[in-house]
Amino acid sequence: MNKLMKLLALLFALTLVAAACGSDDGDSGDDDDNMEEEGSDSGDSDDEDGDAMDDSDDEEVDQTQGGDLTFHMITHSDDGPFWSVLKRGAEAAAEDVGVELVWLGSNNDPNKQANDIEAAIAEGSNGIAASLPSPDQLIPVLQQAVEAGIPVYTLNSGVNDYQAIGATTHVGQTEVIAGNGAGERFNALGATHVLCGFQEQDNVALLERCQGLEETFDGEVTTEFMGLDADQTAQEQGINAALSADDSIDGFLGVGPVITMSGFRAAEALGRDLHIGGFDITPELLDAIEGGNVAFTVDQQQYLQGYIPVILMFLENTNSNTLGGGLPILTGPGFVTPENAPSVKALVEAGTR
Repeated sequence: MNKLMKLLALLFALTLVAAACGSDDGDSGDDDDNMEEEGSDSGDSDDEDGDAMDDSDDEEVDQTQGGDLTFHMITHSDDGPFWSVLKRGAEAAAEDVGVELVWLGSNNDPNKQANDIEAAIAEGSNGIAASLPSPDQLIPVLQQAVEAGIPVYTLNSGVNDYQAIGATTHVGQTEVIAGNGAGERFNALGATHVLCGFQEQDNVALLERCQGLEETFDGEVTTEFMGLDADQTAQEQGINAALSADDSIDGFLGVGPVITMSGFRAAEALGRDLHIGGFDITPELLDAIEGGNVAFTVDQQQYLQGYIPVILMFLENTNSNTLGGGLPILTGPGFVTPENAPSVKALVEAGTR
């Protein structure tokens, strides 16, 4: 089996993992419908000039064709624990297929992200994978990349807009559905009024998480901006003020791991016994879940969000393969609870969760 076929087998296995949506907790989605491999023919078996010689030539090409490819992953990332795992996945994929990866984070600055995308287009990038937290500012420049003939993939955020861009597919989770799952869990916990705190004012994906919560939660939802993760002291103070202003709040959903822990500390400082849920994973959050202080966190498996786009860009460049069939490739939601937190912690220590 040559290198290309091994990659195809690996990618198929990874998409099956993505379809499981982090089902350590027994949750699963209908992601199998979102995967369709196109253009997978690697050559007719009835060539008249000798298959053995052709296979040997193909093997030599497969081993070297990735070396001249440069992919750009351009996101709104900061240096926090979530994005460090996503970046690790992207770097692992680049090493596996032998391509150069240029990682560019904007620290939630859409203007910088747009400028980085323009620079990648000018450099003649072989593929661009980008998050889409601010569609109005980023869609036009990503459309320019598509018009320039560059394969474009959206990741993490962008599930609602990748088709308008002309991107091949999106790799991530559907944020509203993830919020739906959180709402159902708060119902099971017996909460009646949940404060949904978000940490990036221009990130539509975070608001969609709160929107999804509202759709399925039987009680009241209050959605408020609570400050950036970069200033956790101010963030905790903002949550403290919101909780102090309304004694009926008995639940808190942080739409990121840092703000979730800020919510826990604010409640603890006030002596409030809240049902707390979060999004994504950090060692601190896992400890809080294992200790029973946080009920759950939604796991979107960000390592896959970094790894899969690089593999897809490689296959589109070298073998005209695409995946998704026009639908997104979902990596979540899954849920980490006190029951499965210990096993997930071991994977976090390995750097892949």
